[in-house]
Amino acid sequence: MALFATHSAEETREIGKNFARTLNPGTLICFEGDLGAGKTTFIQGLLEELGAEKPFVSPTFILMKQYEIASPTESGIKFIYHADAYRLGSKEFREIGFEEWIIDPQGVILLEWPERIAELLPEKYTTVKIESVSETERKIEILEK
Repeated sequence: MALFATHSAEETREIGKNFARTLNPGTLICFEGDLGAGKTTFIQGLLEELGAEKPFVSPTFILMKQYEIASPTESGIKFIYHADAYRLGSKEFREIGFEEWIIDPQGVILLEWPERIAELLPEKYTTVKIESVSETERKIEILEK
């Protein structure tokens, strides 16, 4: 477990960048936090560090955004699947390809609102919990399950 406190959006992005350096292909990262907590800000730093092409937007309305990394990372990450389960159930998430993303040997999955599809989650994944403490301060907790 790792625990961080940030005092600006830039610090939150920086934690995301640092976290990105620890990732390997086949990793599922579940993001928990209220609307506006800073999930997208953290993910922006992560995507930037992995070499994804901008713009970085929350997939709330598009449901899933796939990034292909032009130069795969040293660990072999070539694809990033950024998905949002807020508006879908498990059946719909299967239909848009979640089970294929999970087994992609070159992919990393960034999943927002994982509790909505809990029955689809594998036994092992990482959780990033982000809590808004004030307008600028965030508490970030990273847990391995």
